[in-house]
Amino acid sequence: MDRDDQLTHLDRDGQARMVDVGAKDKTSRQARARATVRMKPETRRVLLSGEVPKGDALATARIAGIQAAKRTSELIPLCHPLAITSCDVEFRPGDDEERFVIEASVRCADRTGVEMEALTAVSVAALALYDMLKAIDRGMLIEEVVLVEKQGGRSGHYRREP
Repeated sequence: MDRDDQLTHLDRDGQARMVDVGAKDKTSRQARARATVRMKPETRRVLLSGEVPKGDALATARIAGIQAAKRTSELIPLCHPLAITSCDVEFRPGDDEERFVIEASVRCADRTGVEMEALTAVSVAALALYDMLKAIDRGMLIEEVVLVEKQGGRSGHYRREP
């Protein structure tokens, strides 16, 4: 097994370890992730009208997503704490009457990528949206949490195929 085939988060005895990135140069890195929340059409109308009984659902979910990106290393074992320079969380209606899309873009200049931070941001934003809307629709479904794109680092550029 060559270096590229090795599992980097395991030591030679198979024990979990945090990868040493100390020798790597700090470079510009960015990642974009997406989550979709499926809900009843009426729930989506209430969300888009801004008349959610608990308050501003989108503002709450945006802040939750940003906070989650900043705290990813506390939530996901073996993730490195990163100095995030930017985190944007955006929302838009999906292509049908049931879906609502959350997208997060995260940037840093560091020794490792921000994919986990972007994925954590959309996941927690989706959970916050669920929490804000559950009194209206407990049957919502959080689906398709995916990495859309990443740039920087040794592995270069990745873009999810449509």
